[in-house]
Amino acid sequence: MPRMLDVSDEVRAEIGDEEADRLLAGETAPGSYDCTSCRTPGDSEQERTSTVLFIGDETAVLAFAHAGCLPSQVVQVTEEQLRGAVKSITGDTVDLEPDKMVPDQAVLGVTSGLVLIGGELHPALVVEPTGPIARPGTTGAGDDFLPLLIEQGFMPLTDLSTVPPVLHGWSVLLAVGQLHAVLQPGGNGGQPVAWWQAHQPLQVTEGWRAAANKHQQVLMFAAPVGSIGRQPREDLLRDALDKAAANGKLVASALPLAGT
Repeated sequence: MPRMLDVSDEVRAEIGDEEADRLLAGETAPGSYDCTSCRTPGDSEQERTSTVLFIGDETAVLAFAHAGCLPSQVVQVTEEQLRGAVKSITGDTVDLEPDKMVPDQAVLGVTSGLVLIGGELHPALVVEPTGPIARPGTTGAGDDFLPLLIEQGFMPLTDLSTVPPVLHGWSVLLAVGQLHAVLQPGGNGGQPVAWWQAHQPLQVTEGWRAAANKHQQVLMFAAPVGSIGRQPREDLLRDALDKAAANGKLVASALPLAGT
């Protein structure tokens, strides 16, 4: 049965006319799916559905979203981010050999808040995975999330008494007052790529946005799974950050602001 699919010209150009036509004819498209944006069920036989192609350095994953959540598009991501996000994407792989299929992995949770340092409020993002992060290409139960970030230039913190140093090449993308992505340097000096990208742009408070515009940078804190949790208030978030730092489970950097 034909599906109610939207396949944009840029997606068609990447997957080819033959594959696009098979999707539209219902040969390869799923009936039901989990929307890659809002994470609720969808049905391509009953409602308009967008095809979203996530492209890494070596891997491509075709995902599906409610047309009202996302338009059909191509999203460039890092290979590591793509492999780590396979669990959240829930789609078919494109030109991916079976022996390269990736098992379920953790995804990144991101919380925004204001953090008081040196008597001044700074906009902050707190990143905590939903599970242990393994080093690419390894197996086992270890958690290499912080070592991987330290290798990228993030600094271990023992307390929050001073603002962490700026990590050049990384940035936080804020557009139309909403948080879109954390960008990292592209390979071989290329364009920045998304290290983390919101499924839907995240709303931030007026105070957070004003602080970001004032400082032209955002503090990014990262901790292993179970270190911070989802705190309902900024004072509780600060307490959790202080505890993680005291326990040697916190890294941070100041990332320049991209956008407005």
